[in-house]
Amino acid sequence: MIKTKIVATVGPACSGPEAVGAMLEGGVDVFRLNFSHGTLEDHGRFLETLNAARAQHPRMTAVMGDLCGPKIRTAIIRPEGQVLNVGEEITITGETGEGTPRRFGTNYPAFVADVAVGHRVFIDDGAIALQIVEKRDDAIVCRVLAGGPLYSRKGINLPDTEISAPSITERDWQCVNWAVERKLEFLALSFVRTAEEILQLKDYIARAGSDIKVVSKLEKPQAIAHLEGIVRASDVVLVARGDLGVEMDLAEVPLIQKRITHMCRRFGVPVIVATQMLQSMIESPAPTRAEVSDVANAIMDFTDAVMLSGETAVGKYPLEAVKSMQRIAGVTEAWLDTIDGQRPKIETGDELATAAAIGRMVAQLVDDIAPKLVAVWSQNGAAARMLSKARIDVPILALSSSARVCGQMCLHYGVAPQQAETPDSFDAFTSLAERIARQRGLAKTGDKIVLVAGSPLGASGTTNAIMVHKVTG
Repeated sequence: MIKTKIVATVGPACSGPEAVGAMLEGGVDVFRLNFSHGTLEDHGRFLETLNAARAQHPRMTAVMGDLCGPKIRTAIIRPEGQVLNVGEEITITGETGEGTPRRFGTNYPAFVADVAVGHRVFIDDGAIALQIVEKRDDAIVCRVLAGGPLYSRKGINLPDTEISAPSITERDWQCVNWAVERKLEFLALSFVRTAEEILQLKDYIARAGSDIKVVSKLEKPQAIAHLEGIVRASDVVLVARGDLGVEMDLAEVPLIQKRITHMCRRFGVPVIVATQMLQSMIESPAPTRAEVSDVANAIMDFTDAVMLSGETAVGKYPLEAVKSMQRIAGVTEAWLDTIDGQRPKIETGDELATAAAIGRMVAQLVDDIAPKLVAVWSQNGAAARMLSKARIDVPILALSSSARVCGQMCLHYGVAPQQAETPDSFDAFTSLAERIARQRGLAKTGDKIVLVAGSPLGASGTTNAIMVHKVTG
């Protein structure tokens, strides 16, 4: 198995039963439902298809819903595709109805109120760049800095503007309720700016009686300014390089990626690197050399997962994109396993301090005795997460009696989750780990494995024992 987890976005290219089955076989760990596209009914139909396929597949997988957030877009523009030329002036109004290429509105009613003279306006991921030269009561006048064809419903970025809209819109709350009802494992919050926004969503989810893990998408400069607080408040962090690259200096994005992934390792938080990882594979059956380097570098930066967006949602070669991720990850991980990297202390609260210390000790033990795998009983997933963050060189077989916890462990680097009934003793856990390891081809008779558990088994927060064991017949 590869240790890096693969997140694949669902779309027309991979929503049928055959395609879903192939994606499961191909190694997808988490399926992403992008609520920015399609209806909840569409997503519900896909979820039924996926759940039917998952019931026939032995490997654990998970589902992540992705909230739209306050994404600002151009309103309807007629005619479509007319070119804006450098130097000319256009007007953006506070209206949401149909407009023309020289005078149009947006889907955001507070657009005119939020912006100011001198602010930049980027359209379609920066393909068109404007600067505001005049502000009126109900409209702004912009000069075109970089021109191009203008289309309806294209994304707008405002790198100089503090948006007054909340991170969670009315539509988002509908999606949150839908995700809670259908017991999705993860829910991604878009355009996070502060830790308080994450805590608001987590509080709502908890009051709804759910344990969905919240994924914080970092795509705004304000998020980088509040990075440590956001990472500490998050269950998972996602490096959304697309909007970051539009709203910030593009040359800084690789450094920001490293800063985020290293901080997530420091605080024991899973992290996903996303956006245009294999972008050329939307049209091509093979990635570019630059894309292969990008994926490999993300893995060397200590990401837990890599994400495919348009490559699987609308691309011509969704399965080939997944297989390319698998191949790149496998080669990169094999190299990482040959080098002696630093194992920094994981800074956690008191409740996870013991598990974090055990993770580092097990990593050192694995370096010294080279077992085939580490097996851990991790009832709520915390011990498995700490072992994962220690970047152990062998697979981590993580057992829990909770199918939901096993699903949520699908985002942990190096972790192979498996649901099982709680053993009544450490000896029973040893026999169980042996049997599952042999079944999954992770170990055979005579191999050494490392066992990690606590007493009593099945209780959260009790991990305190490490044992080296040789697999018997």
